[in-house]
Formats: sequence, C-alpha cells, structure tokens
Amino acid sequence: MNDTMANLTPKEIVEQLDRYIIGQADAKRFVAVALRNRWRRQQVSPPLRDEIAPKNIIMIGPTGVGKTEIARRLANLAQSPFLKIEASKFTEVGYVGRDVESMVRDLAEIAIAMLRAEARQTVEEKAAAQAEERLLDLLVPPGPATAQTEAQQAGNGEPLLENPTRAKFRQMLREGKLSERQVEMDVAQPQSLPMIEVFSNSGADDIGSGLKDVFGKIFPKKSKKRKVPVDEALRLLTIEESEKLIDEEKVIKLAIQRTEQTGIIFLDEIDKIASRQGEGQRGAEVSREGVQRDLLPIVEGSIVNTKYGMVRTDHILFIASGAFHTCKPSDLIPELQGRFPIRVELGSLTEEDFYRILTEPQNALIKQYVALLATEGIALHFDEAAIREMARICFLVNKKTDNIGARRLHTILERLLEDLSFSAPDREEKSFTVTAEYVIQQLAEIAKDEDLSRFIL
Repeated sequence: MNDTMANLTPKEIVEQLDRYIIGQADAKRFVAVALRNRWRRQQVSPPLRDEIAPKNIIMIGPTGVGKTEIARRLANLAQSPFLKIEASKFTEVGYVGRDVESMVRDLAEIAIAMLRAEARQTVEEKAAAQAEERLLDLLVPPGPATAQTEAQQAGNGEPLLENPTRAKFRQMLREGKLSERQVEMDVAQPQSLPMIEVFSNSGADDIGSGLKDVFGKIFPKKSKKRKVPVDEALRLLTIEESEKLIDEEKVIKLAIQRTEQTGIIFLDEIDKIASRQGEGQRGAEVSREGVQRDLLPIVEGSIVNTKYGMVRTDHILFIASGAFHTCKPSDLIPELQGRFPIRVELGSLTEEDFYRILTEPQNALIKQYVALLATEGIALHFDEAAIREMARICFLVNKKTDNIGARRLHTILERLLEDLSFSAPDREEKSFTVTAEYVIQQLAEIAKDEDLSRFIL
C-alpha cells in the first residue's frame, strides 16, 4: 500500500474516481482524504501510529447515485481487501441471520485470495517451467537408458544432454502443435464432506470451511486418472506447481496484516437497522437496535477469531451508506453515530448527469453495448440527439416513479436495443444508427405510462 498510495495524492484519487463516477464531488473528496490518511498514518512512528483511528464515513443519498461504486473503485485504487455487505442481513444473536463478525472473516478470506494471487504471479515463471517438464514426462516417458545416461552425466559434472525426442516434443509443445493431443494424468477430485446439521447460530459461517480443513488433514486428497487435452494438462500442472512454491504461512501472515491495516468494509443499507423514533421498542425495533449494538464493538475496534488467526478491527475503514428516506442518521444509537464522524450527502442525478454517465466514463453503458454488438459484426452508432433524448427520458421516468438513479439507464438501453439485440446474428445490414426519432419511437410508452414503466423495470 505504501508504494501505491505514495504516488496518489487526494487530488489524483479524485481524478481516478472521475473516470468511472459522474458528479458527487463532496463524496469523492472525503473518501480521497480518508484513503490518503491511511498512508499518512503508516508514516507516523509508533506508538502514536496505533492511536490514530480511521475516520469512518456515512454516505447519505438515494439508490443508484454512485455510493457503492465510489467505495469499490477506492478499494481498487489502494489494492485493499474490500467487502460489500448489506447491514440488513445481520440480526442480533438469538434471531435468524448472519453473525456480525462474519464480515471480518469474509474480509480475511478476500485478503487471503488477493495475497495468493500475488504470490502465484511471483512464482508463475518457475511453476510454468516445472509444469512443462512434468508434461513432457507424460508425453515422452524417460526410458532406462536415458535415465542411466543422465545419472552418469550428473555424476561426472557434465551438462545434461536432452533426449532428441524430448527436445522435439518440447518445441512442438511451445509452438502449440500438441494442443489436440490428450494425455493421461492424475486429476485431484473435490472432497465431499459428510452432511452435518448445525443448530448453533454463533460462528455458523465458519463451520463449513472449518470442517473442510479438518477433514482435508485427516483424509488424503483423492485423485482420479483422466485423459485431458495437453493445454488443459499444462494449466492443471502449472496450478499444482504454483501451490507447491507458495509459502502458505507467509501468505496468511501478510493477508491478516493487510486486512487489519488496509481493509475496507462497505456497510450498505445501514438505514434499515436504524430504530425509528416514536415506534416504540417492540418486535423488529428491538432487533434493529440489537444489530447496531452488535456492530458497535466491531466498528470501535475488537479482535475477531478467524480460522487464520486473530484479526483486529481497530484500523479497518468502515464506509456505511443508506437512503435514509424514512429515518435519519440521528436515529442510529449515539455510540454508533460517534464511530462515523464524517457524513456526506450525495445528490440526485440530473438530466445532464445521465448524459455524462452515458458518454464519459471508461465503462460507459453506450461503450459496453457498442462492444457487445460488435461481436456480431454490427457497427452501432448513437447520434448526439439520441443520447440527449435517452437522458431526458431516464430523468423523467425517475421523477414520475421510483428514483433508482443510474440503474434506470440499464432498463432504458435494454428496451431501446431489444429488437436489434435479438435480430443481430441474422441481420444483413451490418451498420445501425440510433437516432432521436428511434429513441422516441421505442421509449415513448415508457415515458408516458407510469404503470408500464414500473412493470418493465
């Protein structure tokens, strides 16, 4: 993280976010500062470093305006373990639902996967070379004479001379001439576990993976001889060799450290667990407040036991979000409010915002549909007026019905290009231009009829 964040100032972070998210300048500034503060904290010498806590953030705004996307892109920039989870999935102990500590365990699993992938890249070249040798052993088994010659050369300190047949097969393998050939090899089989019914709620999320580890150590892994194509065999052997070269203990140690120091947990729909004032403390209200009190120690900083070891949550960055239509942040319990000192409101999207969302981001929807239809040989073009009309209709429908933000654009484009997408493989005309008239023709009913727009969504 130090190398990555040292080269990213808050201004540069905002610029990176601008490539994918339109508007919401205040939210981008706050998360950019929060991310930069993590790097700044790493430069502070202990013990003061341990006293600097992350400034958790609550994003307030309607759905589809970019709350989740901001957090996800932020994690990608920092190469941090990132977990998005809905707060409404949690319930207090004794009710049916997930244990709040499970989100920290899930974050640790994500960090382990990240570190394994990074470790696999570092040993990729060596693993590929070893896998190639194993595959050649399957294609050209060494005979007794060859083995004896190699032993003699090794004993005399002379360089080993490769069997001409093996050298020929090596060249053919690298040139891709053996792709259609099949080889017989041992392929690992997935290990089935006995069915065990679990009645306990506490820690139930970890029981399945825990049992898998236990039974994996007791019973040997099963393998089965199968005939597989050469390319598939090389892929499987490369994975096996990579696993042998990876230092699992080092991976786990670094993953826990990364989880604790750079992990980001995005708590969506936190307004769903707010206890609404004036509704009393019965039934669901008790459960909502119970979830908040269970979340409190995790957000404040505690130790969570995972199958990889203890994980401290003191410096995990929590970003919460919610629409807060029927309640407000002050309806959360005071202790939890205090752990989210930064509050930022995200505004509803305007007609101009929709136009920019369709055209500016690197992953803009129009670019996606152009690329999809290009696979069918269709050159798809959009007139400027057509894009403006789509933005206008999207804004109008959001205003008339439920405001679902930019997600409405998916509905608009699917409905607009439905006929073209269906007939694309059979079309003789390989060029299609979307005009403003075509947009009005295809989407007029959506804009006029509120009930129809609800049905189509």
